Amino acid sequence: MTTTDARLAATLAERAGRLLLRLAESSGLTGKELGKLGDTRSNDLLLAELAAVRPGDAVLSEESKDSPARLSADRVWIIDPLDGTREYGMAGRTDWAVHVALWQRAADAITDAAVAQPDLGTVYASDEVHAATSTSTVILVSDSRPPAFAAPVAEKLGYELRPMGSAGAKAMAVLRGDSAAYLHAGGQWEWDSAAPVGVVLAAGLHASRIDGSPLTYNRETPYLPDLLICRPELAAPLLAAIAEEQVSPT
Repeated sequence: MTTTDARLAATLAERAGRLLLRLAESSGLTGKELGKLGDTRSNDLLLAELAAVRPGDAVLSEESKDSPARLSADRVWIIDPLDGTREYGMAGRTDWAVHVALWQRAADAITDAAVAQPDLGTVYASDEVHAATSTSTVILVSDSRPPAFAAPVAEKLGYELRPMGSAGAKAMAVLRGDSAAYLHAGGQWEWDSAAPVGVVLAAGLHASRIDGSPLTYNRETPYLPDLLICRPELAAPLLAAIAEEQVSPT
């Protein structure tokens, strides 16, 4: 039986996550050395599996040289073998993830996606994901480069800012209802958001640029500097508050 693209994404994210857990336990490495090894080994696994089961598809990976051939491909896997490399190398941190997403030309969108959070023993996939009901008033931001406008936006709406690593971890926290929104500006690449966005959109959540425009993928320069992920009813007030702070997306 042919595996669907969504099931394949989930399986690959889970396998890469298990590999990363084994490396953390057995390599004897920590910090940057562990992160570098994790990036490489996870990338090798994902590329080998995709070449075996989807040999005609292109791949855009954070850990591999980009090829212009993907721009004319009908199907492009966008992967981040280890999102939150810094956090992965830090003992006790669970806010790292594996991202596997498929962009298809026919939809000009991410059609199938999965985010694994190995330390939580969880894989979120676009074919079976559901958003939890939540009354959280927490806005998640990067713990290394939070947007300058995030604090006034949160204050205006009566929300609390909280830092967290990994774009995937932050997006899945919104999905679980642990937080109301994830807000980012100041630089990201397509592999940072493709899988998380594919998963949260499949669950019925809002995902866009911080000016409200759509997030687009498989572009010549795969740079997507900002995004907002939140419950649908919060999108309008959050986007309005961001606009009032006169933020201009790059």
